[in-house]
Amino acid sequence: MTISADRSLAEIVSGAATRLVAAGLAEDDARRDAALLARRVLGWDSARWLAHNVEAAPPTFDSAFEPLVQRRIQREPVAYIFGEREFYGRRLIVTRDVLIPRPETELLIETAIRVLDRMRVADIRVPRILDVGVGSGCIAVTLALEWPSATIVATDLSPAALSVAERNAFAHGVAHRVALTLANHARDSWHPFDLIVSNPPYVPERDRATLAPEVACYEPALALFAGDDGLDLIRRLIPDAARLLTPAGSLIVEIGAGQATAVRRIAAEHFANITFERDLQNIERVLVAHR
Repeated sequence: MTISADRSLAEIVSGAATRLVAAGLAEDDARRDAALLARRVLGWDSARWLAHNVEAAPPTFDSAFEPLVQRRIQREPVAYIFGEREFYGRRLIVTRDVLIPRPETELLIETAIRVLDRMRVADIRVPRILDVGVGSGCIAVTLALEWPSATIVATDLSPAALSVAERNAFAHGVAHRVALTLANHARDSWHPFDLIVSNPPYVPERDRATLAPEVACYEPALALFAGDDGLDLIRRLIPDAARLLTPAGSLIVEIGAGQATAVRRIAAEHFANITFERDLQNIERVLVAHR
């Protein structure tokens, strides 16, 4: 599509937003994403965009902007188009080999920090943490940055995901404290751990057809689906965690909407103290289980 050189940036972006709506995006999402793509091309922050979007587009804007719009029309997530996503106030590298970090997982981080605070009071000053299913490294890298005394073992079944996590660990200067390993659980020789965290696959296979194209067509199925009810990995993770934790250790796991009752039942077979943290939509989103 050729964009007339005499149109303003705002007009061009408005036209792109209209095309994104036609591709299936909600109107607000389309306007936001079109502006994000434009700002990416221009290298502008939001304040500069608001102040100058009525200006004429630079001569090279069209050739850089249009390919990005076409990718978004195909429903490719903006995070994959940009190759990065902000998580807990930091930029992380993301590729199609890993899930895009989501706000719900920031709740897991906040919960883990509270648990680690209690451990420090109990004089556990150098906690050993296991992150099962590290993906992009958003959890392991963030906890290493937020808790500089911690040592972390992070596992994943995907070599490509481990490569992304490694890049993020190096980029944020914590590679020396995050041991990345190709595995779906910790070996007995590694334990005990003071804290085990995980954002495992928990989408029911039966829900595959209901997912947005951004998820179903682009994010890795290995990191999304876990059996017909979404709990296959959690059923294995909980007893493994009970075996690998210290007597005062804790397990923190992100779960899907509507799964809390079933997860509580599984966890009750192995843990005495079970609670759930609710997200901003009041969904029981994070399991917290103490020995």
